[in-house]
Amino acid sequence: MQQITEQQILALAPNPAAGANGKKISQKGGFVRLEKSADDTFFLGECQGSGKSNYITTADFVEPDAPVFRCSCPSRQFPCKHSLALLYEIMAGKSFKDCEIPEDILKKREKKRLKEEKAAQAENPASQTDKGDDTTSKPEGKSVSAAKSAKSGAAARTRKRKKQLEGLALTEKMVRELLDAGLGTMGGATLSTYKELSKQLGDYYLPGPQRLLNRLILEIEAFQEDQREVHYEKALAVLEKLWALVKKSTAYLQEKLENKEEELDASPLYEELGGVWKLSELEALGSSRKDAHLLQLAFWVEYEEARREYIDIGCWLDMDTGEICLSCNYRPVKALKYVKQEDSLFGAVSISSMQIYPGEGTRRVRWEHGTVAEVTKEQLATVRTFAAESVAAEAKAAKNYLKNAMSAPVLYRLIAFEQIGRIGETPVLADKNGATIYLGDCPDKEPTLQRLRLLTDRKLLENQVLLGGFYYDAVSKRLLFWPLSIVTEEGIVRLLY
Repeated sequence: MQQITEQQILALAPNPAAGANGKKISQKGGFVRLEKSADDTFFLGECQGSGKSNYITTADFVEPDAPVFRCSCPSRQFPCKHSLALLYEIMAGKSFKDCEIPEDILKKREKKRLKEEKAAQAENPASQTDKGDDTTSKPEGKSVSAAKSAKSGAAARTRKRKKQLEGLALTEKMVRELLDAGLGTMGGATLSTYKELSKQLGDYYLPGPQRLLNRLILEIEAFQEDQREVHYEKALAVLEKLWALVKKSTAYLQEKLENKEEELDASPLYEELGGVWKLSELEALGSSRKDAHLLQLAFWVEYEEARREYIDIGCWLDMDTGEICLSCNYRPVKALKYVKQEDSLFGAVSISSMQIYPGEGTRRVRWEHGTVAEVTKEQLATVRTFAAESVAAEAKAAKNYLKNAMSAPVLYRLIAFEQIGRIGETPVLADKNGATIYLGDCPDKEPTLQRLRLLTDRKLLENQVLLGGFYYDAVSKRLLFWPLSIVTEEGIVRLLY
C-alpha cells in the first residue's frame, strides 16, 4: 500500500477547500468500491456524488513523485475532491480489492514513456541505437507491460533518490550550523526556520529525518519552558542521531544511484529514512521464518508526539531462539477510527510465517495469522532457561550497543536475578554473582517502579527472571534497567497492564 500523509494530500490539493471536501467524503464513507493493482501503482474508487451516476476516480502512482489523477466528475480542478478523497482512503489504510491495471491506463503510461524517451533522444542524439527492421524479438502482451513498468519504476526510484539527497543536504547544513553555534541558539526566528525545514522534508521523501527534526524541536521547546537539563540532554542525543543518519544515508543513496540498485535490500537505513516494509518485501529478502512460536512477556502503548501517533507494542520471546522481539502497531492520530488498537495477549502464539525486520538489537517482527494457545508450565520453564545469568556481561553488551547513535534507545533482555532490593532509595537488581544494576523508569515510557514496590508477595523479588530494557539515563549519566515483567515457574507478573 502507498504511504501517504495528510501533509502530502494537502500539498496536492488545488486549494484548501478541495482538501477539506475530500477529507469529508472519506470520513462519511462516500466510496462504494475500492480497488488497487497488485504492484500498488494504480488505485480506483467509485464514489457517490451529486449526479445520477457514481463517479469513478483513479490515482496512478507509476511515478511516485508525480502521481496522475483522473475522475469522471465534471470538476475542472485537478486533483478534484473525489481524487483527494481517494488519497485519504489510502492514508487511512482502507481495504482495497485487487484488480488489473486497465488497458487505457497502460496505453497512457506507454504514450508518456515514449514522449519522454523521444525528448531524451532529442537532447542526446548519440544515445540512439540502430533498431533495424526486425520486430520479431519484441516482447508481447503482458511482458511488454512488465518491461514498461520496470523501466518507469527505475526512473521513479532515481528521481526519488536524487530528491532525498537534496533534502539530506539541507538537513546536513542545518545540523552543521547547530553543532557550530550550539543548541542554545535554537530559539525565536531560528526555531521557526527549522520548523519550516521540517515541513519541507516531507516534500523530499524523508519522513524519518523529518520525525527526528520534529523531536529535536519539541525537546528544545520543552527546555526553553522549564530549563530542565534532561530536555537538553535528549535534544543532544536526537541531534547526534540526526547527524549520523544524514551522513550514513547520503552515502547509502549515492551508492544506490551509482550502481542503479533496486529498492530492496536489508539495510535498516531504508526504514530510518521513512520507508515502510511490506510483508512480501521482507519475504523476498529472506527475512522471514516458518513455524515460529512466540510468547508475549509484556505489552504497552506509547504516544510519539513527533510522529503524532500511538504505538501498540508487544514484547515477545521467540521460543525457538530465545531472542526478544517487538511487534508494533502504528495508529496515526488522524486515522484512529480506521486502525484497530491491539491489546495484551496472555497466550502462546504459533505462526506459520513470521517476517523479521532488518536491524540489530531488539528486532521488530510481524505476521498476519497465528494460533493462540494457553501458556503451559513447561513453556514458562523454557522462558526461564533463556534468561542471562550475568548482569555484568549483559550491561557491557548493552553499553556497546547503545553508544551507537543509530541504535534504538532501549535494548530488551531477560535476566535471572537472586534478589531485587534497594541501595538507599534506589531499587537495584543483583544476580547470583553479586553483580548489580540500578532499576529506573525509562523516560517517555510508562513508569513501573511504583508497581514493583507495591508487590505484596516478596517471593517475586527473589530467584526469579526479570524482563526489562537497558537504557542510558541522561540525568544520572549511567546505564539503568527498566523493569517490565517477572517470570516465575507459575506465571508472568506484568508491571505494565
